[in-house]
Amino acid sequence: MIRINQLKLPLNHTPERIKGEAAGRLGISPGEIAQMHIRRQSLDARKKPELFYVYTVDVSLKETAREGRVLKRIRDKNVSLCEEKTYSLPKPGERVMSCPPVIVGTGPAGLFCGLALARAGYRPILLERGEDADTRTARVEQFWEKGILDPECNVQFGEGGAGTFSDGKLNTLVKDACGRNHAVLRILTEFGADPAILYQHKPHIGTDVLRGIVKAIRREIVRLGGEVRFGARMADVEIKEGRAEAVRLDGGERIPTQALVLALGHSARDTFAMLWERGIPMEAKAFAMGLRIQHPQRMIDISQYGREAWADLGPASYKVTRQVSTGRGVYSFCMCPGGYVVNASSEPGRLAVNGMSYHDRAGENANSALIVTVTPEDFRAFADRDRERDPLAGIAFQRELEARAFRLGGGRIPVQLWGDFSRDGISQGLGEVRPAFKGEWAFGNLREILPGYMSASLAEAMEAFGHMIKGFDRPDAVLAGVESRTSSPVRIPRDAYMESSVKGIFPCGEGAGYAGGITSAAMDGLKTAEELIGRYAPF
Repeated sequence: MIRINQLKLPLNHTPERIKGEAAGRLGISPGEIAQMHIRRQSLDARKKPELFYVYTVDVSLKETAREGRVLKRIRDKNVSLCEEKTYSLPKPGERVMSCPPVIVGTGPAGLFCGLALARAGYRPILLERGEDADTRTARVEQFWEKGILDPECNVQFGEGGAGTFSDGKLNTLVKDACGRNHAVLRILTEFGADPAILYQHKPHIGTDVLRGIVKAIRREIVRLGGEVRFGARMADVEIKEGRAEAVRLDGGERIPTQALVLALGHSARDTFAMLWERGIPMEAKAFAMGLRIQHPQRMIDISQYGREAWADLGPASYKVTRQVSTGRGVYSFCMCPGGYVVNASSEPGRLAVNGMSYHDRAGENANSALIVTVTPEDFRAFADRDRERDPLAGIAFQRELEARAFRLGGGRIPVQLWGDFSRDGISQGLGEVRPAFKGEWAFGNLREILPGYMSASLAEAMEAFGHMIKGFDRPDAVLAGVESRTSSPVRIPRDAYMESSVKGIFPCGEGAGYAGGITSAAMDGLKTAEELIGRYAPF
């Protein structure tokens, strides 16, 4: 197989044009190509508004023996032979399982771990404190419309995890020599995602499509002999002689297990507290918090593309980052083209926001989180005085800022225009930017939520961002707070074999501190499944 990099074509090209350009690069006729696979598609906007798609393609010739001869006469560093790497699970181990593996959480980490185990014959039991995707969607929409919060089933808890109500972005910076990244994307297409995610530079699914995918994965796990239980909150873990033996559910039911996968997600705060009390090692970790900002999507398109977007191109995204004078990092996170800012609360009396887009990304606004890095030193004051090196201090810090946000908005999303935030004043009305929210909102001074260093860092960074993207610091850009659930504030340490020092416990995914999004969490779920499969015989 021959790989061709840097194949540049105009936006309005046809599929046949790609094949023709590949053949031209190889000095052969298109008819000599047996198969062609697009491996990567990215956008070159360096000469905007003149835009190009840049491809990496793999080509197989009808006469396979000719591939080496074709390469010999080409002097092009962007053309080379390649071998396709196929992801596969390990051979099953020999240790006997007396009971099925238990997975706590049905976010990407839990679902992909469960699917891999089910396909290998291990009949896993997946426990989810929230409800199935359809019931969950109804509860979340009721919350947005009427303010009725279900603490066990919301934007954070339920089938699919927190990512179910997001943009569904699938890009990751995790290095992947084993092919897990492509395996995750391939599995998603198998259950309903657009095959284009296999090669797009910044693939996304959208919250509406993602809900159907997670349901299909769940049905496959059940078809293969696994079990998925909703409304099943893990209330306790039984540990004997340094090994987990069983979990107990909220209603008292006991489920024995030799392998307990903790794919908790970043918001299972009560579960983290229970695990700490049971002696499972944890540590506080750095994370980031801040606000959400909304701009007209058209403004972002013109800045990024040099022109308005059109159907095939799609709405533009952006990434801005700045190290401010104090040394803190400020950066955009979870950017949602054509999306909404949503009330993502999960606890009564506390309020958090997130961003969400549908598959078509057809909303009028772009939004992203603007977040400031914080370290355990910043939230040391929130540590429990009776605990040495309290690993839950970051959670207490999040809760405090979320409580301030709830009070400031009276239970509604607190909102402020950027110009008023910069001068420390409450907004009296909107400008030209008409915000897109899921949930009620009210004006307030967002500086009352954030620590002073966080507000100062955002103000300094916004000045720089205004030079990176024209209009980014426009006075009527709409801010909302608080963005507090960017990642887990704790880490549950594990060894090279994916296991806690408490044997039989396998911390996994974003909540355990080993992932940062849908794709990386799913990859970590596969990695955990690989370890269990290689260790145990199928149940």
